Amino acid sequence: MNAGKSTQLLQVAHNYEERGMNVYMLTAEIDKRSGENIISSRIGIQHECDIYTKESNLFEKVNEKQKATPLACVLIDEAQWLSPDHVHQLTEVADTLNVPVLCYGLRTDFKGELFPGSQNLLALADELREIRTICHCSKKATMVLRLGEDGKVLKEGPQNQVGGNESYVSVCRKHWKEAQ
Repeated sequence: MNAGKSTQLLQVAHNYEERGMNVYMLTAEIDKRSGENIISSRIGIQHECDIYTKESNLFEKVNEKQKATPLACVLIDEAQWLSPDHVHQLTEVADTLNVPVLCYGLRTDFKGELFPGSQNLLALADELREIRTICHCSKKATMVLRLGEDGKVLKEGPQNQVGGNESYVSVCRKHWKEAQ
């Protein structure tokens, strides 16, 4: 949270498009904070995109798009919500279609548990790059706290809950443990 993942994804898309190359951008259907089919950054930039659902076959989606127009890369926002099958489909995109796939998402949830999509990406990705943000104490923030409507830290709830600064705070592990 608050590390600039979507901002970096949008910058990558801009760099490719500025050179006349086609990118295929996808985000999770459940994230409609900025509207349908939009990847948006907190700093105010956004781009139209396609969505993926639990039922989507990402290999087929990318393959169909690639048939219509040559793709320079595939960019996935909110990659933590990918299913294990989605991640395997994306490896086929990279390995069979030879289209680079860049995924941007969270590693762990507010309970400190890996998201299934993140777990599979950590296992299968060719390369991992951490995008950092900081805790209020100025240490690297690696965890998130989920806040209730009253602003108090929540310790229970569903893993997948869409929210922004009103619902989540990025913190270091020490402050995350203290809040637990």
